[in-house]
Formats: sequence, structure tokens, C-alpha cells
Amino acid sequence: MKRKKRKAFWNNIKFKYKLTILNENTLEEVVGIHVSKLNGLSVLLSACTVIFLIAAVIIVFTPLRNYLPGYMNTEIRAQVVANALRADSLQDALNRQNLYVMNIQDILSGKVKTDTVQSIDSLTMLRTEELMQRSGEETEFRKKYETQERYNLTAVTDMHNAAGVIFFCPITGVVTKQFAPLEKHLGIDLMTNPNESVLAALDGTVIFAAYTAETGYVMQVQHSQNFITVYKYCAALMKNEGDRVKAGEVIALVGKENSEKEKPHLHFELWHSGNPVNPEKYIVF
Repeated sequence: MKRKKRKAFWNNIKFKYKLTILNENTLEEVVGIHVSKLNGLSVLLSACTVIFLIAAVIIVFTPLRNYLPGYMNTEIRAQVVANALRADSLQDALNRQNLYVMNIQDILSGKVKTDTVQSIDSLTMLRTEELMQRSGEETEFRKKYETQERYNLTAVTDMHNAAGVIFFCPITGVVTKQFAPLEKHLGIDLMTNPNESVLAALDGTVIFAAYTAETGYVMQVQHSQNFITVYKYCAALMKNEGDRVKAGEVIALVGKENSEKEKPHLHFELWHSGNPVNPEKYIVF
């Protein structure tokens, strides 16, 4: 039954009809065309394809493409970007001009003394900072921080000592023991994998490189601004005394574990002007 229905369907599609044009007076056949439904569908699809191609060619190769949503010519795009930059510059210039006028008004009204103003630009910068009002959260945070750090002398001096200095992390590991000068632990312990590379924290010169019975191979490097870094419990030293090292350069290797209690680790110390300092205030481990 399915085969008969399919065959009947195709016969219906392919069945040809005769389209005849007759002369009304003489009833003479002028034109006679044999057309099937399949031919009509093919002609319709061909006509739609041709129309689509013609429309696509017209849109692509003519200025009509600029009217399509989401499409923009390169010249128009560059003009839009230039206009946006120009508008931003004009807004900035307008804001500065408004501040300039406000400063002149304050000087003329006597709110700002002329003797205290070095230049109109400095007054403009001060006014800009005054216009940026602090939020309640910022005010509360400032008050809390200032209260905590009021008598913390190290917080005042540490960043000054390290001004312009960028420290490299000597090794990738976990801090197992922190800086505790009262317990005579003048550095930090970093647990890591055996034979891990030890990197120089800063550019400098090796001033000590030797083996000790207590801490294994030890290296000390002198850096600028009176900084000295110390690397203990090394398995091997890659540099000798007097060698110049670069920040991030491999200078030693971490040793293997000696017992269950003593895991592979690096003891790292940072000294400044002859005093030990907490390395975690200078380096992110």
C-alpha cells in the first residue's frame, strides 16, 4: 500500500497539464505548453534563487549595505571612534573650564587667598580632590586603619626602605614557620619538593657560600639599599663567593628530607642595615 501511495504521489507530481492559449474569434490554438507540478515548483525555486542572488549582489556592492543593522563601513567606524574621543576630550576640557571659573570666583570673593595659591592648576587639583566625597565605608576604614597603625613603626619604615625594590619569591612552597625574632627564628621556613630550584630574590653579589654542620649549604647575597638575603638548608650551591646574580636566577637547590620530622624546606632570611626583618612584608609567598 505504501509503495502504491508513493507511486501515485509521484505520478501526480509528474503528470503534465496542457496550458493552451486560443484565439477568441477563430478558436485557433496560438500557444500550447505542457507543464507538470514538478516543473512549476522547479521554476518557482529557480526564480527565488535568482532574486536572492541579485538582492545579495546589490546589497554587497552598493552603499545599501550601510543601512543593514549591525553593519558599519570602515570609514564610518573610524569616524564614530574619532567623534567619541573628541567628545571625551571636550567633556574633560569643559570640566576643567568649570573648575577654573569656580576658582576665579573663589579668589575674587575672598574665599581663597591669593598668597596661598601657587598656580591655578594646583588649585584645580585641590578642588578636584575636594569634590570627590568619601563614602561612609571609606571613612570608617580610614579611621580603623589609622588607629591600628598609629604606633606601628615598622609599617612606617618598611615601605620606605624598599622603595623601588621588586623582590622575587625565592621558592614555590608553603610557609611552615613564620618570622619570630623573640624565639631566635630570624626568617621563615618554606616547605617544598626535594631538589627544588632556589631563586635569587634581588640582583646582588654572593658574599658567603659554604657548608655548615647545622644548616647544610648556606648562601648569603648582598643587594642594593643595604639588603642581605640568606638561604639555608640547601642541597647544592650553584654560585660561588664573589659571583654576580640576577633576580630570579637559580642559585641553589633544596635538600632532601633527612628524617620524618625534617621535611625538605628552605630557611629564608632577609636583613636590612644589619637587622633581621620579616620577609612576608616584602615578598608574597
